[in-house]
Amino acid sequence: MQINYPKKIRKAVIPAAGFGTRLFPATKAIKKELFPIIDKDGRAKPVIQLIVEEAVNAGIEEVGIVIQTSDRSLFEDFFKSPPKHELLQKLSPQNQKYSEYLQDLGSKITILTQDTQEGYGHAVFCAKEWVNNEPFLLMLGDHIYDSNTEKSCTAQVLDIYNQVNQSTIGLTIMPAEMIHKAGCIAGNWQHESILIVTQVYEKPSIEYARQHLRVEGIPEDEFLCIFGLYALSPKLFDFLEENIRNDMRDRGEFQLTSALDQLREAEGMTGYIVEGHCFDTGMPDAYLQTMINFRKKTDS
Repeated sequence: MQINYPKKIRKAVIPAAGFGTRLFPATKAIKKELFPIIDKDGRAKPVIQLIVEEAVNAGIEEVGIVIQTSDRSLFEDFFKSPPKHELLQKLSPQNQKYSEYLQDLGSKITILTQDTQEGYGHAVFCAKEWVNNEPFLLMLGDHIYDSNTEKSCTAQVLDIYNQVNQSTIGLTIMPAEMIHKAGCIAGNWQHESILIVTQVYEKPSIEYARQHLRVEGIPEDEFLCIFGLYALSPKLFDFLEENIRNDMRDRGEFQLTSALDQLREAEGMTGYIVEGHCFDTGMPDAYLQTMINFRKKTDS
């Protein structure tokens, strides 16, 4: 089912309002979205900068970052304020120029707030008014991406969205022992790497996945899971609002996945296997591997 929303996606939403409990006690001192990653240019960048750059480099014009109200000054200071004069004078001319680049990047960013932390779906819903009934890109606040091709992971997903003119979820293949940490899908192939999604399910057991989430051609005990990039119609907010109004929680929180499945049922949904890697920075071991493997991959 095709929906006649404006075709071009201009806005990206990045929820970044979690407590980062899995990275405690470091997250008592610094937000997990501000943890450093060494990028391919040798710079130490906070995770959130890499995500914003991924969006902007794929053609996104405006980025909304959803944060806790108390963290507003942290994110605004990084993206929108120059260093204090005494620090600026100590920077090399190259880094002084780079400070101007950060403020230019910040001009594309709107800070949105989630007053109470009630789950990922609730954080996404906090962007409803800012999105303003446009299709939008949704990105995880603790994942960074690296493409296997000249086209970035985000650009790939946006291109498929433009082709099919319906909500599109980026996918990756995961082994059975990992799927309890991920959202998974079932679907029917349309073309190579492209499926019509028939179910979206959050953190399934292996038994459930084997019974309900098998996809033709995917090896046994491997499943298609959500990559962390979504091109979505604004209809999603209607389902999130309904779930919040009716207090439909999963594990005590308002989840995104249930609303995604409602969106799929109402409008149809495409899945696309992204040619690239998604690096998780939200858990200690995964963050360590990101520090090692992301740098290695960008050097290759």
